[in-house]
Parts: sequence; structure tokens; C-alpha cells
Amino acid sequence: MGDPLFAKYGRTAKAGEVLFNAGEKGTEMFVVRSGAVRIIVKSRGVEKTLAVLGAGEFVGEMSILTDQPRSANAVVDEDAELLVVGVRVLEEMIVHNTEIALRLIRKLARRLESADSLIRVLLYRGSAERVIENLKRLAKIHMDDDDGEALRFRADYSAMAEQVGLDEDEVRELMLKLTGAGFIQLDGNDWVISKIEDIDDFLSFLKMKEQYK
Repeated sequence: MGDPLFAKYGRTAKAGEVLFNAGEKGTEMFVVRSGAVRIIVKSRGVEKTLAVLGAGEFVGEMSILTDQPRSANAVVDEDAELLVVGVRVLEEMIVHNTEIALRLIRKLARRLESADSLIRVLLYRGSAERVIENLKRLAKIHMDDDDGEALRFRADYSAMAEQVGLDEDEVRELMLKLTGAGFIQLDGNDWVISKIEDIDDFLSFLKMKEQYK
């Protein structure tokens, strides 16, 4: 028996498909059921990846909630199954289901905090500091509402390099150090972090190592 929710609101999308572009009016949001969607902003002619959102994430909710144009581009990164939620359906969900409303509010708060955090990330001089602070930023975006769950998000070295303003090889080397030290696990195409606080310990270790070189 099929999923009635997907039968009513679902659609599939191939990798490379554009869900929306910056500047467009938002009339619907998407819930990622499977696959991944890349959020991209363009600044001075250069595209930068803000995040790659996987299963369980919302995409495009800000525009329909604020009635403002889209602030970024959304492109399907991996073949995806999506729930397409229009303005009226979303309003009904919020009115009749407090759990959905609270989850959406938490997600929005994390997204706003993430935008501020990305600016702070670029102020750090050290490569390791930038990568680790950005990991913490991404972890908050993908954080589940249930405490104690491991954080899982797409292992994308290219996107990470764009976000922190570093060479991709340098980012890959730092991430391999983190996985080798056991602070991050690489599970298939995902990074998995059990305790984000532990990554700060690794940063302290690297700083101490630099002092005694």
C-alpha cells in the first residue's frame, strides 16, 4: 500500500533540477523525503553553497512565510522524493498541528543563526578554526529536535571549501584528521558526529601543537 501523504503531495526530482531561483516569488515549500537539495547563493558572480539539505529538511519555507522573494537558489543535488506544500496547506498544518508548528519555528531559528554564524566563520584566520566552526554551524542546521541523537549530514568537501573560503584539498585533509581522531565518522556519503562539543577539544589540541612547533 502506498504512502497517502506522498500520493497527495509528493513528487520526484532528478539531480540537477532547479526547484527555484533567487528573486522568484515563493508559492510553495518542499520537505525532502529522500535525496538531497543544494542551497546556493550568488555573490559578485561567484556561486557559494550555503548547505546541502537531506531527508527530513525543509526547503523554501522562508519565502512563503514572509511573503518575500526567494533569497537563494535550490538545486536537486541527488535524485530526490519531495513533499510539495503550498501556502494554504502549510497554514492549515500550523493551525491544526502544534508539533509541526514548533518544529518549523526551531528550524527557522537555526537557519537564521546559521546565516550569522557563516559570517563569523570567515573572520577566523586559521584553517582548522574555520572548518571546525563551520562544522558546528552545519550541525545546528541538521540537528534533530530529539536530544541525544547523532548528527548526520552530507559529506561534501567542495561545499565546505566554498563556505569557509579554503582550498578543497586543505578541507579534505582537515576532515580526514578529524575522522582519524574519531571525532567524526564517515558513513557512506555522510558525516556523523556523536558530540559536537568534542570537536572543540581537537581544535585546542591543534592550537597547542602549533605553539610547540
